[in-house]
Amino acid sequence: MSFSASVLTLYPEMFPGALGVSLAGRALEAGTWSLEAIQIRDFATDRHRTVDDTPAGGGAGMVMRADVLAKAIDHSSPPGDPRPRLLMSPRGKPLKQVRVRELAAGPGVVIVCGRFEGVDQRVIDARGLEEVSVGDFILSGGEPAALVLLDAVVRLLPGVMGNTVSGDEESFENGLLEHPHYTRPQEFEGRQIPEVLTSGNHQKIAAWRRAESERLTKERRPDLLAAQPLVK
Repeated sequence: MSFSASVLTLYPEMFPGALGVSLAGRALEAGTWSLEAIQIRDFATDRHRTVDDTPAGGGAGMVMRADVLAKAIDHSSPPGDPRPRLLMSPRGKPLKQVRVRELAAGPGVVIVCGRFEGVDQRVIDARGLEEVSVGDFILSGGEPAALVLLDAVVRLLPGVMGNTVSGDEESFENGLLEHPHYTRPQEFEGRQIPEVLTSGNHQKIAAWRRAESERLTKERRPDLLAAQPLVK
């Protein structure tokens, strides 16, 4: 069974976007995964296809209506659908590689892309939406975040990466940032490839890469080091 993604959005033309090229695009064409972009406005009941209204209690902006969004979710994810329902939201739980791997091991995802000031809390609660954030910043809508999440997940599906081992030492896979990479030429503008990498000593190379990962993580993401045993 292929991985199946359903994306609920006001802008279905944004999909597949970048997911239609490179690894994800080839996998999509091969049927390794499928993508359905669903127009939320199709589930509005008035002639203007209204999907939002003013916030209860006052305030700026508009809020996506619970009734319209619930109909879209029920259509896309009927009872018995085992796929998790995600809402891309800046207040959500930060997306981590461990969650990406969990999603990649599952049957697929249903992703709701919020817009305006947000989504009526009642539909979040009633439909069990898992709020997910891709970073501490605000986007114009959930669509770019959904593309990021799907790209992270799809590349881990069986057969998508040519070398299944290539992802094992990437940033966050072992709790650290990835070590530096080098390739030919041997010298570039006076800068040499570190000698250890051309030594042929795989034990020393592994130790160097681990040490470099720890160094970069300490400099850039010290929060990741708390649970990491350091190389002596």
